[in-house]
Amino acid sequence: MAQRALPEREARLGRPMGAVSTAPQAVVLVLPGGGAAESVRRGSAVATAAALPLARRLARAAREELLTAHVLHYRFRGWNGDAAHPARDAEWAVEEVVRRYGDVPVCLAGTDVGARAALRAAGHPAVVSVLGLAPWLPDGTAAESEPVKHLVGRKVLLAHGTDDSRTDPELSFRYAERAKKVNGSVCRFEVHSDGHGLRQHAAEVTALARDFVLGTLCGRDFSRPLTDAMAAPPPLGLRMPLASGFGKTLRD
Repeated sequence: MAQRALPEREARLGRPMGAVSTAPQAVVLVLPGGGAAESVRRGSAVATAAALPLARRLARAAREELLTAHVLHYRFRGWNGDAAHPARDAEWAVEEVVRRYGDVPVCLAGTDVGARAALRAAGHPAVVSVLGLAPWLPDGTAAESEPVKHLVGRKVLLAHGTDDSRTDPELSFRYAERAKKVNGSVCRFEVHSDGHGLRQHAAEVTALARDFVLGTLCGRDFSRPLTDAMAAPPPLGLRMPLASGFGKTLRD
C-alpha cells in the first residue's frame, strides 16, 4: 500500500516578545509540549498557548539585555518515529532566528516533547544552552540511541517532577547521566512531589528557568544552587532538589 502523503504545512515562529523594537542580543525559543508519539494532526493550539507564559516571563526578565522570545508552532502534533517532526521544526526555527537576527546566541527551552526536540536540535552552532522541563524521552534500547555528543559546548539544564506519571523522571536522569559523560556543563533538578505539569512548584521552576536562561544568554551570574549543580559530579548534580521558595531572593 502506498504511503499517504503528509499534509503540506510549515512550522512558524510566534510573535516576538521582549526586545521587539530593536535588534535583540539573544533569543530564547520556547518549544511546546503536548505532543504524541504518532500523529500528523496540526500542532496543538492548547500546548502552544501553555508555552506562552514561560516565554513572556523570560523576555520580561531580560529587558535590559534585549532578549527576544518566540514560541514555535509545530507542523504536526506527533514525534512520528524517525521523522522526529518537532526536532526538525526546532532546527528550522534556529535557522530562522539566524536569518532574522543574525549571529545571536540561542537557548532552546522545551517542555515534554518540546524538551526532547530542544535536546535533539542543540547541535546548531547558534545554540548555547538547552532547558528541558519534564522531558519526554525514549526508554529501552531506543534510549541508548538518543544522541548526546552534539551537546558538547552547550549548557544543559533538565528539571523533572518526581511524581510525574506521564514522562518517567528516571529516563531523564539516565539521559542526563549519559550527557554528563561527554559534557560537564549538564545538571538536573528534581522537583519533589510534583507532577508532569510542574504546577505545584511553578514559581520555583520558573525562577530556575529564568536563572538559567539569563545566565547562559545574558551573562548574569548563576544562583548558588545552579552553580553547585553544574559543578557537582554525578549523581549529585543530576539529582539536585529544587528547594521550596527558590527564587524569592533572586533578582528579577
